[in-house]
Amino acid sequence: MATVELTFSALPAHVRTARLVATAIARRTGVEESLLDEVRLAVGEACSRAVEAHRAHCPGEPIRIELRDDAGRFEVTVSDQAPSDEIQQQEKPLDLGMLSDSFMTGFGLAVIAGLADDVEVFPSPKGTDIRMSWPAAGIPSP
Repeated sequence: MATVELTFSALPAHVRTARLVATAIARRTGVEESLLDEVRLAVGEACSRAVEAHRAHCPGEPIRIELRDDAGRFEVTVSDQAPSDEIQQQEKPLDLGMLSDSFMTGFGLAVIAGLADDVEVFPSPKGTDIRMSWPAAGIPSP
């Protein structure tokens, strides 16, 4: 299992870099070419949501992305440190259908759920983790 970690400051310009890195790693892990646009768009949406939250609550804190190749899956976790006042910390992922409109923030999570094969959201007063994954062929790196 290979892992890549990326942190960036809460600037919209860095979202493009995160999308490019995620797409390149997805390609190397064997995600089908037809799914790469979905990876790029979902990661971009999750990062844009994190940037917006950080700019409002903690502009000096970095946003963290973890990209993993794990057991035939390409997994991306976008973690922000912006507090979620309306939701207590969750040990299990949230049911996306049960989230309030204010938490969905412009349908961002709904878009992500439509693009990723599997999505889990872990909000807490200390931030939110959005975990997305897609099937990967597990092509070994040269």
